[in-house]
Amino acid sequence: MSEHGSYGQFCPVAMAAEIFCSRWTPLILREMFCGTRRFNDLRRGVPRMSPTLLSKRLVEMREAGIIEEVAGKGGKEYQLTAAGEDLKPIVMALGFWGQRWVESKLSLKNLDPSLLMWDMRRWLDPKPLPKKRCTIAFYFPEVEKSRQKFWLVVEPDGKVDLCSTDPGFDVDLFVSGSLRAMTAIWMGVTTVKKEVDCGALDIQGDKTIASAMQYWLGLSPFAKEKSRLAA
Repeated sequence: MSEHGSYGQFCPVAMAAEIFCSRWTPLILREMFCGTRRFNDLRRGVPRMSPTLLSKRLVEMREAGIIEEVAGKGGKEYQLTAAGEDLKPIVMALGFWGQRWVESKLSLKNLDPSLLMWDMRRWLDPKPLPKKRCTIAFYFPEVEKSRQKFWLVVEPDGKVDLCSTDPGFDVDLFVSGSLRAMTAIWMGVTTVKKEVDCGALDIQGDKTIASAMQYWLGLSPFAKEKSRLAA
């Protein structure tokens, strides 16, 4: 895009890269492919991006014809155009390539409890859970106090809410321990059982919910892709 200048080539790869390869653009697209449409929800998916830069990128993406603004129930929303939807296989291919070829030890240096919990909320599968409101509390003692505690509230209809303050419901399951371990589980690098067995995670509460945790977590959409790096 304009701030990075043009490659000055007529090649379609160069022209597409000018749009797609601007910093943060692939991650904004990732969020939109997951169903995010509102500005504040986009911010939760890219928490290290400033609101000013996010606004700027959204304008650039709209000008490039890959998103459009629409009126939603709560105000302005963003949706992908046909050109934007066409980028989904490219974004997914990047994710699978990263899972396959980027060393997991490097990935697990980039820990972010807010982003992890937002992703967990998005992909959680309510089917293995009891058909009642289930409240699951997470505690990561090694991070700064303001980002140590989160609550996932799963309603009987399958709706999942993420809270960073106590929602006031009885907690069915307490999960505490290493943010790195929880992130590794989410990425498919390890399992709940392995991290509990080695003491990295402690799970207390409803035994039915605890025993099904590996399944209701849902995991990253890239988790099934196996690394091709040497162990």
